[in-house]
Amino acid sequence: MNTTFDFSKATPSPFNLDDSSTYRQWREHKLAICPPSLEAIIVEIENLNRPSEPEKSALSACLRCCNMAIYDCRQANPIDKHAIREFGREFGLERLDQSMGADDEGITELEVKTDASHKRYIPYSNRAIGWHTDGYYNIPEQSIHAMVLHCATPAHKGGENALLDHELAYIHLRDINPDYVHALMQPDVMTIPANIVEGKTLRPDRSCPVFSIDSTYNLHMRFTERKYNIIWKDDPVVSVAIEALVTLLHSDSPYIFRGTLQAGQGLICNNVLHNRTGFEDNENHTRLLYRLRYYDRIAA
Repeated sequence: MNTTFDFSKATPSPFNLDDSSTYRQWREHKLAICPPSLEAIIVEIENLNRPSEPEKSALSACLRCCNMAIYDCRQANPIDKHAIREFGREFGLERLDQSMGADDEGITELEVKTDASHKRYIPYSNRAIGWHTDGYYNIPEQSIHAMVLHCATPAHKGGENALLDHELAYIHLRDINPDYVHALMQPDVMTIPANIVEGKTLRPDRSCPVFSIDSTYNLHMRFTERKYNIIWKDDPVVSVAIEALVTLLHSDSPYIFRGTLQAGQGLICNNVLHNRTGFEDNENHTRLLYRLRYYDRIAA
């Protein structure tokens, strides 16, 4: 089943470009409830795979405000992948994406790997990763709507994430020029060329919109800042829209949160825009994060 819809079918909706009244009301509310800092969305929890109702309520409140929250779990017992999986279920996250590099259940260990099947992919290196949403190359039926990123061990130095609620990126572009949003809604605005390794096609060409509405009429975004192996539609409005978005992402906007996950901390989000700085490991600190990508949206 296709999970994207025309904006014209989502009325009234803040994401319908013909519905200025609803947009203005939503925009005012959205900006009014936006958290002032990363610290404002950090929630301490005692047990990762069984958070208390007050802890869940606090996390849900953050998610409703800005589509993301940071949990800080300092439990004495080791946190394993099973506990992270159970934590996701507390928020309605069940359908894991079986992405390349994930284990049989769909959980990916992000660490520096030098074997042939991993070393060509930046997430398995210590290099910086530009702004993106996860799974931007997936087929529409397997769109990534939510993600949990859990830190088992931080790097010795670096590995900071920057985070931006994709709804705020939408507001930024629509306020400048609604035509920017319209251009980025085109179904073929962004094309990721095929992933071919040793003559074998692991993934064919994929075209998709940047902005779309999911089956629950929430805003969904696909984006990558990569400069190579991506084809943007030959359209002057698309070019200036992407330029405006990239300018925002590299600004000092107060809506961009920056921080480095520590052991026991994790990000739960509705696939917000994010990046990662480069990092350095040493013999005592080898960066390891667990990543879970979901086809579900968080039930907050």
